[in-house]
Amino acid sequence: MEGFDEILETLQGQINAIPASFTSVWIPIQLAMIALAALVGWALAAYVRRHISIQPHITHWPALLRRAFRVGVVNLGIILCVVILVLMRIGMQAATTPNRSYLIAVAASLATAWVVIGIAASLIRNAFINRVVSIIAWSIAALSIVGLLDEVITGLDRAGIVIGGLRVTALLALKTAALLLLSLWSAVALSNFLDQRLKTYQDLTPSIQVLLGKLVRAALVTFAVLIVLGSVGIDFSALAIFSGAVGVGVGFGLQKIVSNLVSGIILLADKSIKPGDVITVGDHFGWVDTMGARYTSVVARDGREFLIPNEDFITQRVVNWTFSNDRVRNDIKFGVSYASDPHRVRAAAIAAAAGITRVLKDPEPTCHLSNFGDSSLDFTLRFWVRDPNDGLGTVRSAVMLAVWDAFKRDGIEFPFPQRDMNLREPVRVVIERGGDTPPAAT
Repeated sequence: MEGFDEILETLQGQINAIPASFTSVWIPIQLAMIALAALVGWALAAYVRRHISIQPHITHWPALLRRAFRVGVVNLGIILCVVILVLMRIGMQAATTPNRSYLIAVAASLATAWVVIGIAASLIRNAFINRVVSIIAWSIAALSIVGLLDEVITGLDRAGIVIGGLRVTALLALKTAALLLLSLWSAVALSNFLDQRLKTYQDLTPSIQVLLGKLVRAALVTFAVLIVLGSVGIDFSALAIFSGAVGVGVGFGLQKIVSNLVSGIILLADKSIKPGDVITVGDHFGWVDTMGARYTSVVARDGREFLIPNEDFITQRVVNWTFSNDRVRNDIKFGVSYASDPHRVRAAAIAAAAGITRVLKDPEPTCHLSNFGDSSLDFTLRFWVRDPNDGLGTVRSAVMLAVWDAFKRDGIEFPFPQRDMNLREPVRVVIERGGDTPPAAT
């Protein structure tokens, strides 16, 4: 760990030099001037924010520019402090030697780096990546300003170990991690942009759009990783052991994951289901919301979201209510008494179904006499709807209520079970009366 020892020695030397520097009267003077600049900058920023409203002026700006400008407003006190420090340094350089304003220059540089890094990091929406990028950039800027960046880089490059013929240093690990983070973020951002562009092409079906989006994302991520590994000098042959271990893991413990991935690609390619389809798989009924690499999200009518593995769509029977078209037929079975006119029953049922808004006029509703039951004439009312994703139970309920109202209006009765009792022996019936009157027997 020779490199780390050199870094520690350099830092120790810088720390030991701090007490000696305070023997000069100009160090306290510079610290006081820095504190005064910070106080004045904070006061001016508070005054500006209290009396000037910027929100109405940036409403129509692009989103990235609005976000960067808001960060600048939040750090307005630091920006004003930097301006004051620069003016102080110019004045001190004109009045005395430059080394007597060195501390002011360092404070101004650190504050400037803080603002610039904050504005640049605000463009990254991911909170974790934003924090990591800010810490790395701020560390590099601080080391560069105080003059320790070269020593730290040299020390990190000397501290390393050899793995399989590849010398891995701390600098190499940090550089690889930073490049991977940046390249993967860029690849994901570019894939999201291309995915949004693909959705604008109406000639492509939703399943093809999802498939192309997944393939583009996988290709960009793989390309980014290969570029980073090649740029840092890592030999791909050194990854042979790792790839062999991954292959063994796939063979023994990752069969389901690989099966779901392959099933997802098959589903997107053969277009058996696509986002927006109304399906029934197993005991789950709903419409397809999103199709991922491992699972498909199916949203039920009650708001529950089922994450069904893609393999289930290949191995189980799936009912796709909107596979070839979005029309769905509903059947309602009912019975009326034998005293009813079947022709009037058919006409009333058809008119009731046709009066519901969601029921299609083409094909029009139909009603058929299906059976002569024990105590009723049995009918089947059939109608079609085009929006099954809005629910089938609601339209069935609306049609049944309309049929009930129509039958009540036309005097058509629904039958109820009737039973005839045959008594083979006389039965004694006792009728009880109120009060003290004894019961009478008949």
